[in-house]
Amino acid sequence: MVVVVGPDGLVANTAKYLEGQPVIGIDPEPGRGLGALARHPATAIGGLLGEVHRGRVTVEARTMVRASLDDGTTLDALNDIYVGQAGHQSARYELRRSDGKREAQSSSGLIVSTGTGATGWAASIVGERERSPRLPSATSDELAWFVREAWPSPLTGTSLTSGALPMGDSLDILTQSDTLVTFGGRH
Repeated sequence: MVVVVGPDGLVANTAKYLEGQPVIGIDPEPGRGLGALARHPATAIGGLLGEVHRGRVTVEARTMVRASLDDGTTLDALNDIYVGQAGHQSARYELRRSDGKREAQSSSGLIVSTGTGATGWAASIVGERERSPRLPSATSDELAWFVREAWPSPLTGTSLTSGALPMGDSLDILTQSDTLVTFGGRH
């Protein structure tokens, strides 16, 4: 059992480094954040640990998202993964879905979100769009992906800008820019 005292982002960042240990999120400043992961006030810790000891707690499994690079490097995240330029330039890449659809794109990057991340970055993207896939629930094993500000040009398209990824499915991103960064979010 790991007890994390801090905001949701600290709980998510801690959890992504663990291997099967349950996490209790303690919110030191109730009302300041969403409390999606840091759900309990500091005053509840004694009672929570007692319930854990007696085996009276329900563990909520969460899905992680993994980015696998062609050099074998992997990156796991509990909330979301971003792929794009480190600066403010457009990233050029080709998207390839598992159903065979593909498209060259230029955008400010791509986000792949878990259900845990559905209350953060992905929620802000969905809130700005007329059409988006349904965000997965916190305990769903499905992922949602979003292209940020896709730019149409004679060489790049905007027909593949969001979708759902069921468990075991993948979305390939073939870079055409010099360098793209990948990081796991914990927003």
